Amino acid sequence: MFNKLKTEWFGNVKGDILSGIVVALALIPEAIAFSIIAGVDPMVGLHASFCIAVVMAFVGGRPAMISAATGAMALLMVTLVKEHGMEYLWATTILTGVIQLLFGIFKIARFMKFIPRSVMVGFVNALAILIFMAQVPHFVGISTMTYVFVALTLVIIYVLPRFTKAVPSPLVAIVVMTIVAIFGGFNLRTVGDLGEITKSLPVFSIPNVPWNMETLSIIFPTALGLSIVGLTESLLTASIVDDMTDTSSNKNQESRGQGIANMVVGFFGGMAGCAMIGQTVINVKSGGRGRLSTFVAGIFLMFLILVLGDWVVKIPMAALAGVMIMVSIGTFDWSSLRTLTKVPLTDTVVMLVTVITVVATHDLSKGVIAGVILSAVFFAAKISKLDVSAKESEHRTVYKVKGQLFFASVEDFVNSFSFTEKQDLILIDFSEAHIWDDSAVAAIDKVVLKLKEQTSAEVKLTGLNDVSEELLQRLATYHKANARASVH
Repeated sequence: MFNKLKTEWFGNVKGDILSGIVVALALIPEAIAFSIIAGVDPMVGLHASFCIAVVMAFVGGRPAMISAATGAMALLMVTLVKEHGMEYLWATTILTGVIQLLFGIFKIARFMKFIPRSVMVGFVNALAILIFMAQVPHFVGISTMTYVFVALTLVIIYVLPRFTKAVPSPLVAIVVMTIVAIFGGFNLRTVGDLGEITKSLPVFSIPNVPWNMETLSIIFPTALGLSIVGLTESLLTASIVDDMTDTSSNKNQESRGQGIANMVVGFFGGMAGCAMIGQTVINVKSGGRGRLSTFVAGIFLMFLILVLGDWVVKIPMAALAGVMIMVSIGTFDWSSLRTLTKVPLTDTVVMLVTVITVVATHDLSKGVIAGVILSAVFFAAKISKLDVSAKESEHRTVYKVKGQLFFASVEDFVNSFSFTEKQDLILIDFSEAHIWDDSAVAAIDKVVLKLKEQTSAEVKLTGLNDVSEELLQRLATYHKANARASVH
């Protein structure tokens, strides 16, 4: 226990504190922007980001991962806020937390293994593109000086580490460019232009809604959507950080932690949130490795609001846009472009469909769902290739079945038989095949009964493995219809 505490909290104190400060600075414009998307006051997003980050530092399953208010979640709240107001949003946030907590208790995270690598790569690349696209309005077509500030920010970020890594280069870039902007008197868009920041702490309150079935019917659909989207994004982000840091994380604990954090947020007037891959990448690339970095990000975010609020609003958006462009470049899996022609075509198609779906809909969950479904279709098509060969002798015909017999391969199976046999015995050899489902059993029924009807031969099934034989015994009907077929 002590070793874990030391490793996860105090094994990288300097790196975690500095990276947490960088993340806090980057969280402010994001939280404000996402609040605007959801149609709520900017402080709702800022308070939510503070609460979620602090709570997740203690109960999350992935050290160094940053969770806060996110755009993917904000998009799902728009209609609810517009039609029912803030109190219902807070009730929805609490219910979202309850659902996510239950997902964690019942270990839903184990289904992550069904997400193929091609979908993961597509998810990462799409997210990188979305992060970049989100920065475009902050520097394109505004002024020449804005372009200059973005360029100088990127120069500091990429050049400074060649001389020193004592302080994260994104932090230096933000501070330097803010000082230049203030004392240079340049007319640039700032954080303050996004929305008003009030110096206030979140306050505990119980949502003022009727706690009845009518309220549940209003908030449950949105809460379920938020739960699924939030967990999908969080668990995928956790897997990405696992790869980046060559460490492992507890996905079920992450799910439970997200649930607890969102329940807390709902009682403190915040909006539901989840893991943020952009801020997480900033954290990791700035040297963050432990839970302390997440805790510092949340605490310093509140410090910025309460103590340095007058200065924070003067941070030029061009500087923050430069940092996020760095994040998008670092997030994108550039090796996936080099291997496009080397990996199987189906993997390339799945990756591209995932990217296109996410970018077109701005919904990460839809891209992941599209990629998983397409992968399943490709996989089913690949393993549905069935080979049935016939070998005839003087008094019998042996059909050798090779492959997987299930719903996608039954048509080829049935079409491989000749129902004009004039033999005394027909053997169907399944020693190199496996029977998977009811469709496969129905196809075998059809073949055996048709052979019985149109020939005078005895039909026998041989070579069945135990699982296939048990399935036939439970579902098959050919032996119940006076057919001269038997299983051996």
